[in-house]
Amino acid sequence: MTAPAMLQTHPRAAPGLARILGDEGLRLFFPLAALHAALWPLLWAVVNGFDLPFATAIPPGLWHAHEMILGSFGAALIGFITTAVPEWTDSRRPQGRALYALAGLWATGRIVGLFGADALAWVAALADTAWLAALPLYVAAVSWRKRSTRQLGVLFWLSALAAAGTAANVALALGDADMARTWLHAAGLIFLGLLGLVLARVTVPVTNLVLDPSEASSPYRPHPGRLNLAPGLVAVAVAGDLAGLSPAVTAYLTIAAGAAFLDRVAEAFVGREILRAEILALAGSSLLAGAGLLLVGAARLGAPFPETPALHLALMGGLGLGVLAVFAIAGLFHTGRTFPVPAAARYAFLMLVAAALLRVLPDLGILPPPPGPPHALAALLWAGAFLLWLNAYWPFLSTPRLGDRDQC
Repeated sequence: MTAPAMLQTHPRAAPGLARILGDEGLRLFFPLAALHAALWPLLWAVVNGFDLPFATAIPPGLWHAHEMILGSFGAALIGFITTAVPEWTDSRRPQGRALYALAGLWATGRIVGLFGADALAWVAALADTAWLAALPLYVAAVSWRKRSTRQLGVLFWLSALAAAGTAANVALALGDADMARTWLHAAGLIFLGLLGLVLARVTVPVTNLVLDPSEASSPYRPHPGRLNLAPGLVAVAVAGDLAGLSPAVTAYLTIAAGAAFLDRVAEAFVGREILRAEILALAGSSLLAGAGLLLVGAARLGAPFPETPALHLALMGGLGLGVLAVFAIAGLFHTGRTFPVPAAARYAFLMLVAAALLRVLPDLGILPPPPGPPHALAALLWAGAFLLWLNAYWPFLSTPRLGDRDQC
């Protein structure tokens, strides 16, 4: 063998798609969440006409709420927690079989929910309860190993979500619609509490990176009181609802939580950079969540509209935009890329906001209903937003990471 031949190196075989997706939580679960978020509303509003083929004991609308909260947002949460917590704690991230086991549990519940199969509700309940419980147990184990208390806020909200989600699943399995409605409502608000917690951690580094891409300085520092105000007041509002306080009292508690989210919008006023999509998306998430909670409170105080559109503004608009913003931002940094977000992500943000407004404003009497089947246009825009993001980011998520940049 000649010397040049001895010095030749064999190229390393490229990892397969399953291994790439199993490398990090967001690579697997963000696409799953985007697909579910896109397809479920289309099936619900356009194909099934707000009905489900096997829903008998449980109103189909409760299955819809269950699937959006624990299905679409649930997958986004699994991806975020299994990606961000290892980064925050400098610990080894879940990979491979652990992630695919979580995906299998999550998917089991979604198959049942796809048809509203009341007869299999216990199967969905067991599967969903397993992954709901796994998240706080994982965070608790990491915190114990690291002897750290910094993740107690995350642990609190994940534990609350596990309790509310399990109670909602049990209620569905028992055919108790009122109980299921109560706990699904609580689970939705708990997700807003998690949103407030995540925005407190994400907004500041994102703003500083926009203001100083070199990361040599930290030109923006928030008021300390804003960090936990929104999630703290959401916790009070949830406690008031579950304690059975009067509609007037829970209305004011919900309004206070909404005002705290609106207070977070002030963080976006950092000069002309406020027009950057990364900052607008995070601020818009707080704005829509806060406005929705304010309207929930107003409805309870006698405003001439029901709570349903107000909740959609908070969850579909505020939480939905927050989830999509995290998809767009974390999807860049965890694949070795940086700002600005692609144009497709900016269009996706606009489509999601338009979808939320088209779903809500006609019910509030502000806009006439758009042409076509009820809420069909809103469902199409909502689906388009997540599919547009997925189309732009799939090449990033399905290929090995570029460089060493890996920060959430």
